Amino acid sequence: MSVISESLSLHKIVKKHYLSLASGAQCQVTYVWIDEAKENLLCKTRTLNNEPAGIRDIPEWGAVWNDGGSIEVKLVPVRMFRDPFTLDPNKLVLCEVFDSKHVPKGSNQRSQCVKVMEEVKQFQPWFGMEQEYTLFGLDEKPFGWPPQGVPFRRVSCAVGINKVYGRDISICHYRACLYAGVKIGGTNAEALASQWEFQVGPCEGIEMGDHLWMARYILHRVCEDFWVVASLDAKPIKDRINTSGCHTNFSTKEMRSEGGLQYMEEAIRRLSKRHPQHLRVYDPHGGADNMRRLTSNRSTSSFHDFSTGTARRNVSVRIPDHVSREGCGYFEDRRPAANCDPYNVTRALVETCLLGATGEDDDEERETTAS
Repeated sequence: MSVISESLSLHKIVKKHYLSLASGAQCQVTYVWIDEAKENLLCKTRTLNNEPAGIRDIPEWGAVWNDGGSIEVKLVPVRMFRDPFTLDPNKLVLCEVFDSKHVPKGSNQRSQCVKVMEEVKQFQPWFGMEQEYTLFGLDEKPFGWPPQGVPFRRVSCAVGINKVYGRDISICHYRACLYAGVKIGGTNAEALASQWEFQVGPCEGIEMGDHLWMARYILHRVCEDFWVVASLDAKPIKDRINTSGCHTNFSTKEMRSEGGLQYMEEAIRRLSKRHPQHLRVYDPHGGADNMRRLTSNRSTSSFHDFSTGTARRNVSVRIPDHVSREGCGYFEDRRPAANCDPYNVTRALVETCLLGATGEDDDEERETTAS
């Protein structure tokens, strides 16, 4: 293992020379899309003769789809970012996936989310998502942990080599996101050794899903350089009660204005009526991941029962203390799992809170559009 590690380090140093070579007016564009499993990312790169000024300058491309058979699909660029790995003028571009008849493939939840966000744009929906992740070595053991496990008590936001593992990865990811233009808002160490969190937002409408997916892609690419794996598993270590979520903050212009608390309370009332429906789309496995995670332990709520409260962490939906005192702001839905699809989460929130979705018919429509 040590010989391979030394070889890998040499490789990363040598690579700097090639990245410094001039490429003229040509531009490398890396296409990024969500795979068939609906929680992993794929990418490939092509050359354009000139730096694209916007998303319209980037052509569609083809790819192979492997959901039971190798078929060709279309990659349609939807949002462009600067490339923090090969630097300007190169780009990263997030893509939607369509079949030959321009029908969205199953992993393409963005296509329907765009339509829903267009319906509610007058509400100016803002989102902020708190992405937790856990670092593992290639031996599938938690990164940095000694053989006997972690003997000390951990707390969030800890400092010290005996308390946190992987800070360099968190810092590098943060800077790479800033360079790319991802709306990253912050980062902190989490309550499990080698577990971290970053926040994306505030983002309006569809850009929430776009920016979080690209932040995830950048995280995995940074981890490649450190030879570490970033896991978004909702319960990353089986014999520990610690979990990973993607708490989602939500507001509208009415909620953010004076007297907005009444709009938040009404939205939460509506959410309480559709608890099972939300849990089915708050992880990529129909609620199975959250069933392992939401056990009422370690600041999690119950999977089976909806709950709400002010300044409490063990509830389904929380109103922060400062929001309650000021009477306006946002609320936090603490149910989404770390591996959730942000398009599904944000769509469910606006459908329930703003469009009045009420029952099973809404879920049947969602399943139809995802097939």
